[in-house]
Formats: sequence, structure tokens, C-alpha cells
Amino acid sequence: MVDLSNRDMRQRDIIPPERLAEVRASVIGVGSVGRQVALQLAAVGVPTMTLIDPDVVAVENLAPQGFFADDVGRPKVHAVADLCHRSNPQLELYTEARRFRRSDTVGNCVFCCVDSIATRRLIWQAVGDRVAFFADGRMTAEVLRVIVASDPDSRRHYVSTLFDATEAHQGACTSKSTIFCSNICAGLMVGAFAKHLRGIPNDPDLHINLLANEWSLGAV
Repeated sequence: MVDLSNRDMRQRDIIPPERLAEVRASVIGVGSVGRQVALQLAAVGVPTMTLIDPDVVAVENLAPQGFFADDVGRPKVHAVADLCHRSNPQLELYTEARRFRRSDTVGNCVFCCVDSIATRRLIWQAVGDRVAFFADGRMTAEVLRVIVASDPDSRRHYVSTLFDATEAHQGACTSKSTIFCSNICAGLMVGAFAKHLRGIPNDPDLHINLLANEWSLGAV
């Protein structure tokens, strides 16, 4: 049997093992962005993770979300869980093939990867005041936004982003999607998580337009 005790040796100065050991991560939505977030969290070595998503893998999910052909028809949480366990067999992993419920118990670090403002608002109202770190990834086509709430100022800012659904961009994030944009979005979310573990302040609101090569930071 392979000794996995040093699997994190090259990241220990970046992701402190003692802080990582305290993490209980919840990934809500495991489609375009959430699948990539879950795989990265498994790889870095979070000890406990819960995946929540009601959807099954469809053919149109293969190119933009990275699922495999033999995943079609399977619950997304089960397909993602299998890969997470291959990456990190020691991971304690729970799956919920259903929608998020206000009564759900979540971990101390939540990654919100859903596709509607109404659902984001529901999740934040349910867990926002009882998690240490909250990251919201939003993506459509080649444009992404990562919003992090982990201190009083950034929490207040996050609430301001939960505008009414009628004000949202009319193209749903599921209508145009690219795997390269979702990977970048997920990487930025996990990168913010790593900074949080080290006690480094995060930018609360980051917008990136990959097509135009435009980056902007939202002020708190």
C-alpha cells in the first residue's frame, strides 16, 4: 500500500496542515464551478466535505463541466464523489442528491456554486452567520465573479450582491458555459480559501472577463 502521509508535502507552507485539519467543507452545487471546487478541495486534503446538488449528469454537461461520458444519467454528487475519493481516499465525504435545505447542517467553510440569485439568498440567510469562510462563484461563458465573505465588512458587502433575480444577467449561467472559465473561477475560490487559512485578507469581490482580459475588484 502506498504511504500517503506526505501527499501534502509541497503545499504545507501555503496551506497549513493544522488549520486544514479543522476544515469541514460544504460545496453547494457541483456543476460547472462546484465540480472543480470539490476536486481541488479533495486534492489539497480537506478532511471532511459534503456535496449538495439535485441534478443528474446530462450530455450537455460533458464539455463545459468536465464530466465523463459514462457519468451521463448519474447524480452529479455521486460522479464527483467518486473522483474526489480517487484523489484522496482518506477524505470523509457525504453526498446529498437534492436541493439545499434551510435546515441543512453545513461545515465551517461553504462554497456556493449555484446558478440563481434566489438560491444564493436562501443559502446565505441559512448559513451566513455561522460559517468562518464563504465563497460564491458566479460564471457565464467567459466572465466570472468570485465573492468572498469572511469578516464583518465582506459579509455586509456580500448581502449587497444578492439583488432581485429580475436584475440578474438575462443569460443564465447554464446557457453558455466553458470549462476553462469554471476552472479559473474554482481555482480563485480555493486560492481565497488558502489565504483564509493563513489569515491573509481576501479581496471581497473579483470580476474577470477572460475575453476582454479585464479584471476589476469591488470595494467593500
